[in-house]
Amino acid sequence: MPFGLVLIFSSQNKMEITGYSASILIGISLGLIGGGGSILTVPVLVYLFAVDTVLATTYSLFVVGSTSLIGSFSYFKKGLIDLKTAIYFGLPSIVAVFLTRHFILPAIPDHITNIGGFEISRPILLMVFFAVLMLFASYSMIKNNAEDHLKHTQTSILSVVGQGAAVGVVTGLIGAGGGFLIIPALVNLLKLPIKIAIGTSLVVIAVNSLAGFGFSLGQSPIHWSFLLTVTGIAIIGILIGSYLSSKIDGKKLKPAFGWFVLVMGIYILIKETLLK
Repeated sequence: MPFGLVLIFSSQNKMEITGYSASILIGISLGLIGGGGSILTVPVLVYLFAVDTVLATTYSLFVVGSTSLIGSFSYFKKGLIDLKTAIYFGLPSIVAVFLTRHFILPAIPDHITNIGGFEISRPILLMVFFAVLMLFASYSMIKNNAEDHLKHTQTSILSVVGQGAAVGVVTGLIGAGGGFLIIPALVNLLKLPIKIAIGTSLVVIAVNSLAGFGFSLGQSPIHWSFLLTVTGIAIIGILIGSYLSSKIDGKKLKPAFGWFVLVMGIYILIKETLLK
C-alpha cells in the first residue's frame, strides 16, 4: 500500500477511535446533567465519523432517544421525574417533530445562497442554528446558577405546551433531544429543582427523539451495525453518568452544564464559519 494511503487509512482509523471514545461522553452527559447528549452526538457523527449532516440528525435521534430511555429508569426509581410536566412537554413536542421532519426540513434547499464567496448550504445552516441556540441556552443556565427549591409557580399550561412545541421543532431540525432547552425551561419557568428537571428532561428527550427517528425511517438508508455500536457505548456512558449524578451537589450541575453548552456552541460556530 502506498505511503500516502497508509497515512489516510491511519488518520481515518484514529478519527473513528476518537469518535467511539467520545460516544461514551454522550451518555455520561445525559446521565449527569439530563442533556448535552445531542450536543455531542451530532458533532461526533459529522466531524469524527464523516456522516452527512442531515443523516447525522437522524442517527442522533436514535442514539440520544435510546440512551435517554435507559437513563430515565434510575431517575424514575428515585422519584425524580415529574410525569405531568413530561406529558405537557412531550405531546406537543411529538406533533412538532413530525411536522418538522416531514415538511420543514425537506423544504430547506441544499444550497441556500452565497455571501461574499461563502456558500451557505443546508448542513451549514443547521449547524449554525444549532450553535446559536446553544449559546442562548447556556446564558440562561449560567446566569441563574443557584438551584431553585421553590414549588411550581402558576405558569399557564399554554406556556408549557408552547415550550414543548418549540423543543419539538428543534428536535426535528437538528436531531437534538432538546435537553439544553428543556432544562432551562423546567428550572427557570416551572421552578423545578435541577435533579427533577434532569429526570423529567430524559423522559421528554426519549419520547421526542425516538418518535423523530420513527418519523424519519425510510428517508435514508440506516447503517444499523454502526448505529447500534455507538448507541451501546452511549448507554454505558449514561449508566456511569446516572451513578455520578447521585454523588454531585445539584447546585454545581446547572452552571457546569451552562458552561459546557457555551464552549460547544462557540466551537461549532468557529468550525462552520471561520474554518470553512
